[in-house]
Formats: sequence, C-alpha cells, structure tokens
Amino acid sequence: MLRVGTIVQADGTTAVAVTADEENEPARAAILADYADVDALIAAGDAWRPAADAALAGKLVDVGTLVWAPPVRRPGKVVCVALNNSANPDRIMRGPETPAMFVKPSSSLIGSGQPIIVKEKYGRVHPEPELVAVIAKGGADIAVEDALDHVFGYTIINDLTSPTMRDADTFHYRAIHPDPEAEDGIRYVDSWVSYPARYKGSDTFGPIGPWVALAESIPDPHTLRITCTHDGRLVTDDNTANLRYSVAEVLSFASGYMTFEPGDVLAMGTALKKSAKGGAVQNVDLTRLGGVIEVSIERIGTLSNPVEQR
Repeated sequence: MLRVGTIVQADGTTAVAVTADEENEPARAAILADYADVDALIAAGDAWRPAADAALAGKLVDVGTLVWAPPVRRPGKVVCVALNNSANPDRIMRGPETPAMFVKPSSSLIGSGQPIIVKEKYGRVHPEPELVAVIAKGGADIAVEDALDHVFGYTIINDLTSPTMRDADTFHYRAIHPDPEAEDGIRYVDSWVSYPARYKGSDTFGPIGPWVALAESIPDPHTLRITCTHDGRLVTDDNTANLRYSVAEVLSFASGYMTFEPGDVLAMGTALKKSAKGGAVQNVDLTRLGGVIEVSIERIGTLSNPVEQR
C-alpha cells in the first residue's frame, strides 16, 4: 500500500515522502528529492514509481521527524460538499436533491502539524473531519461509472468552520424574481443566502494531509472508519459508508458545472456521529478551548494540528 505526501526540508525546499508501511500510522518513509510535491507526481503519471521503489529499498527516515506541507500545495480549487452525511436529512428543513457545493481557497490549506490560527473576532470555530479525493485526470461532464478513474488518491481535510462568521455573513432579504403578471413585472421572494468566504476560507481553515493513499490502495472509499479527537478525547466516530452522495456521484455531478484539473481537491463532507458527551463537532469551540485536533481515516493516516489562539 503506497502513500505519498509533501514535506518541507531543512533548507526550506520541498520533497515527496513515500511509505509502503501497512500500519495506519506509518513509522518509516523514503524521500523522493527529485519530486517537489505530490503535484509533481500527478504530473509525472507513473514515471515516478521506479524512483519510489528504489528509494523504499534504500535508506528510510523516521516519519516523526518530517515537517509536512499540504500534499497538493496550491490546488486550482478545493471543492467541498455541504451536508453530505446520512444523518443530515433529518435536520434539513429545505434543500436540494443534488450535492450542494462551495469552494474553499487554496490559501487556507496547511500541512499536518502546522498551527490552526484562531482569533477572538472569529467567534466560534469548530472542526469538520472529512475524506478527500485528489484528482489525477481532469475533465468535464464525467460519467459516474468513470469518475473514480480520475482519482489519484485519498487524503484527509479538517474543514474548519466558524458559525459566528456564517451568521454574520447571512442575508435575509426579498429576492427579486420576474413575474409577467405583475404590473411592474417582478415579484419579491423571501430568501436566505450565506457567503462562505470568511467562515470557511480564513487562513489555516484547511488543514490537509499528511498522506495521500493511492487510489489503487483504496478501491472502495466508502468503507473507511473516520474519527476526530480533541486533546485525545473522541469527538466523533463514523464511517465513509454514511456519506449521502458517493465520491463518484459528487465528482460526476460537479464536473457538469466546473472542469476538474489535475491536483484539484474534492472534500466529501463531515462525519457527524456523536461519540462522547457533548461530542458533536459543533461543540468543540477551538477559539475558546485551543488544544490539538486530530482526524484519522482508516488506511490513510492521521491529520494532527495544534490550535494557536491570537
């Protein structure tokens, strides 16, 4: 089982770490110095694999000594799916019958081990543990049956969210719609709309990685246990089987509106099952509590980030 990630070396340059360890938390890895990041592996097709095999047969390093960058350092887009857990329909009062999406800026991404910055003006900030598909082959109007062929591998994202900023950036207003029967040709419709730039896209609101498990290692991404802990306390324990829409369905649907490019990131939505008293992820206010937040996904690894309060 091959996993790859992007590391920052002592001189500030980046390289690729690769491991073949079968353990969920690999202990040893090889360094591919000729490849700057996972983006470069994607661009190289399969040409990097002989170098990886040779490196894995040579000197290995302790994974605990590695400094992580986001696996894909600056994806063209980070497409995120909203309310994509089977627990959500009971809470949705009105919503679409198709995946609902938003785009998170790549500037929000940080590597495992890097600090999540929270500021008092952000208000509440809570974690959202999610499975991610990293795109290898771009395309538009991708058929569901072909969608997984476009995936390079799977990683982890913590889609940090501020409900305080969401409330502040929500409008309740009268939207104008055409009405040919009205004297002035319009009608007003009571509407709510929210814009996620701040509450989803603030700096450091996208911890991602550290490992990307190659798609060949995970033929079914919907059988994976996913957990989230805060300072070692289990907050949620769920499974990707509970995603409302599958990776293939979301990728196919989204590609009907936006062209996917190699290195793009598709975040699949939050694991929601409660696992501890007061354990809903929404109750973990990182602005107030600080601490260390970790997201683990079976066969991929663990994303761990300390919180820095400013």
